[in-house]
Amino acid sequence: MDWKLELVLVPVADVERAKTFYVDQCGFRLDVDHSAGDSFRVVQMTPPGSTCSISVGIGLTDAAPGSVRGLHLVIDDIAAARTELVSRGVVVSEIKHMTPGGWQPGVDPAHADFNSFADFSDPDGNTWVLQEVRSR
Repeated sequence: MDWKLELVLVPVADVERAKTFYVDQCGFRLDVDHSAGDSFRVVQMTPPGSTCSISVGIGLTDAAPGSVRGLHLVIDDIAAARTELVSRGVVVSEIKHMTPGGWQPGVDPAHADFNSFADFSDPDGNTWVLQEVRSR
């Protein structure tokens, strides 16, 4: 039996601002923008190449805006992904990798899977991690 993660709710204070950030700046695909009165709105967006989407909106969750931490976006070229996000106006940390001696700046020279990281936040403070994985 397959268990597939399909949707993650991301709590935000301003749905339009979040939609602009994720679609225009992060390059997510807009899948759904549906309202039912003033008390319900769902905006579903999907990262490029992902089968899992995120939703922001009104009436979806009681979690505090900005309370989601460490959602991971797995990419096969962290330097290129970081460059693309920065060119779209996203503030992304410098890339770092882990060694036996601790964190070091830059991409892991061996490009070992699960070992190079950069992070960013949405306008509400929900945090994201870019993680390089070249093979599964």
